[in-house]
Amino acid sequence: MRFSLRQLEVFIATARHENVSRAAADLAMSQSAASGALKDLESQFDVQLFDRRGKRLQLSELGVQLRPRAENLLAQARELEQALTGAEVAGRLQVGATLTIGNYLAVPMIADFRRRFPAADVALTVDNTEHIADKVAAFELDMGLVEGELNHPDLETRHWREDELQVFAAPDHPLAGRRRLTDRDLLGLEWIVRERGSGTRQTFDRAMHGILPDLNISLELPHTEAIKRAVEAGLGVGCLSQISLVEAFARGSLVPLAVPGRDFRRRLNLILHRDKFHSAALTEWLGLCEQSWADRLPGTDSRVAGSTEQGKQ
Repeated sequence: MRFSLRQLEVFIATARHENVSRAAADLAMSQSAASGALKDLESQFDVQLFDRRGKRLQLSELGVQLRPRAENLLAQARELEQALTGAEVAGRLQVGATLTIGNYLAVPMIADFRRRFPAADVALTVDNTEHIADKVAAFELDMGLVEGELNHPDLETRHWREDELQVFAAPDHPLAGRRRLTDRDLLGLEWIVRERGSGTRQTFDRAMHGILPDLNISLELPHTEAIKRAVEAGLGVGCLSQISLVEAFARGSLVPLAVPGRDFRRRLNLILHRDKFHSAALTEWLGLCEQSWADRLPGTDSRVAGSTEQGKQ
């Protein structure tokens, strides 16, 4: 064999960091050793894997084509190494999740996964849908759990579970006792919403079709808890996943507002790179995700869904 796994590791790390120095640090190598490994790999096959653009190294067209194969070959080699040591489900998974999923769904799933497979671990990256998709597409994450809709040529999207957004306000808001809100009511409110690029914002914008340009968006915040605190302080009304509001509704610090004329339903999805090798750990993690699809979070059906149904009567 004319190349080594170490050379492939340097190639992948350099593609990820677009810099040999950072790739070397990631692999605990000297910069000269990493540069030599990359140079040897290119010279052995008389190819150019990167285009040099100043201090950045961007994958060449050939490099882009070879990266998925190199990623998968390394993943299979790691799995073989784990099998030789007797650990069939081992290693570290890099999972991405959007804010609502990361804060309210992913953590108990990770705890369950660790109990089942002590030799394996899951590292969680929380970001908005757009950024998680970019990281999965770049092989920086093994898979993603997202709230938004995607149409990416390199990504496979699998329906995971249902969700629904809920409009809410502070208990002393003038409309808190209103049985249902009309479009005219919605236009008169000050809204505190998620930033563009998030799945929650995508669903909110779609639900508000026809009146969206005329809504008073007073604040855009990148964190669910910050939006809840701002609404509690009386700065406006919000619209977030029902999953994130269960405890606040139970405490009475926030109250749901019924908007029966708007459709806030959405799907939560799993995303994977189409060329991603499914290691034993990734396969088991996906199985756990599918198993949790039908699980219900305590309280969501009685406290949140019930308030929505009241508005539909």
